[in-house]
Amino acid sequence: QVQVVESGGGLVQPGGSLRLSCAASGTGFSIYAMGWYRQAPGKQREFIADINSRDQPSYTASVKDRFTISRDNAENTVYLRMNRLTPEDTAIYYCKVVTVTGARMDEYWGQGTQVTVSS
Repeated sequence: QVQVVESGGGLVQPGGSLRLSCAASGTGFSIYAMGWYRQAPGKQREFIADINSRDQPSYTASVKDRFTISRDNAENTVYLRMNRLTPEDTAIYYCKVVTVTGARMDEYWGQGTQVTVSS
């Protein structure tokens, strides 16, 4: 079993920045990819960014020029640096960890961290 814990959310003014962190812990697992999703009130959860075991990132178009995902493989941690935040970025941000064991892949989600962009 893998535990996933996000941190770093909070209240920020428009134009500000935040850095989210997500740490995976447990035993006997190998991480393939880690990523971030978000869910705004009344909307479906959407993909934001992810990064695979070769440190190759991918982003949704709406954040590509403002957000940066990075990964510390030694610490099983992924970060999301968010710049030039707007009220439309307000959401609960969730971390997803994809593990691989042989031919089997599993997904684990964190509980989410709230990001509120408001003046």
